[in-house]
Amino acid sequence: MINFLAVDTSSRYMTVLAVKGEKAVLRYKADCALKHSVMLMDEADKALKEAGLDAADCDFFGAVTGPGSFTGIRIGISTAKGFAAATGKPLVSVTAFELLAYNVEDGNFYTVIDAAHSHYYVCGFDGGKRVTLQPSYLGFEEVEKLDAPLYGFEELPFKNYTRLNIADCLHSAVLKNRDKTSDEMHALYVRKSQAEEGRKC
Repeated sequence: MINFLAVDTSSRYMTVLAVKGEKAVLRYKADCALKHSVMLMDEADKALKEAGLDAADCDFFGAVTGPGSFTGIRIGISTAKGFAAATGKPLVSVTAFELLAYNVEDGNFYTVIDAAHSHYYVCGFDGGKRVTLQPSYLGFEEVEKLDAPLYGFEELPFKNYTRLNIADCLHSAVLKNRDKTSDEMHALYVRKSQAEEGRKC
């Protein structure tokens, strides 16, 4: 029996998943931008209670590590690390690309995440979920030229694009990575933040 708590605050939405064996409790907020830090712990507490699970009984704690909202990513990682430190349990990292890829059955495909300003975070996968294109920061025209199906969780203006229900993706993605436990968890930043890019040398 596997018990865990996992969170995803990498974008405008928020997903909290508490799993106790066969019982899974999912709490999802479609739009809570700028409210993650206020809402996350309360939603985690509710999910744990509904699942009949104590934090100390979790085998590990998971979080989506990006790319996405720089602040949101840090909130999710900090929360998972806090639970892990308090209980002495390990961490399981899931990238936003894996979050999508582990819920796709196609052969070759790309996962696409809006990075704003007509740019996108993109990662390529094959049917075995081996990375065929390393995480990249691409413009609209570059994404348009990609010659395989595209998958994401937002409304994006691309041909051959399929939007997934992101609330349904966390469970399977965490289970796919559950053997990759670690004492460390780091954010995946495909590009520098706007503040870093604008900083004068």
